[in-house]
Amino acid sequence: MARYTGPKARINRKFGESVFGNVKSKKNYPPGQHGNSRRRKTSEYGIQLREKQKAKYTYGVLERQFRNLYDKASRMKGVRGEILLQLLEQRLDNVVYRLGLAPTRAAARQLVNHRHIVVDGKVLNIPSYSVQPGQTIGIRERSKNIEVVAAAVQSQSHNQFPWLSWDPASMSGTFLHIPERADIPENISEQSIVELYSK
Repeated sequence: MARYTGPKARINRKFGESVFGNVKSKKNYPPGQHGNSRRRKTSEYGIQLREKQKAKYTYGVLERQFRNLYDKASRMKGVRGEILLQLLEQRLDNVVYRLGLAPTRAAARQLVNHRHIVVDGKVLNIPSYSVQPGQTIGIRERSKNIEVVAAAVQSQSHNQFPWLSWDPASMSGTFLHIPERADIPENISEQSIVELYSK
């Protein structure tokens, strides 16, 4: 599946915040020839599009996947924007990142693709897999000694999120329940995304 592989610091500068996690930039203004000059007021459509792009870059999905998730959220009962964010949070690569098994979502995606992650004891290499409440996610037994994996597990903080629990003995975590919007730390205006797709 395709993914964004361009300059990450540039995207962080575009949105004025750390969309890609620990990628830093020396410049604190938007990229481009006129990035450091006064900018015109952004239109309502521009704000909505910006929020959608921010969500796509944050969770590492491209337009077709994102649209499919939005359509799925539209068919479910509840607040559409909130359900969309919950579906993004349930992606396997995101859960691996939230558990602290990888420093970034891109690294988590790579762990999944390279068959280092198990779900309920079975190897799963589909980053977009939707994790369900009660499922256990961990490192494959023979992958626990890989230096990169061991370093990530030791350096990352666990148990940050109330919808996940971490067991250090087995190097695995459990997806307890679907997170509430108030618990999701991402600075995304999901209502703007709903308004954009509703046009």
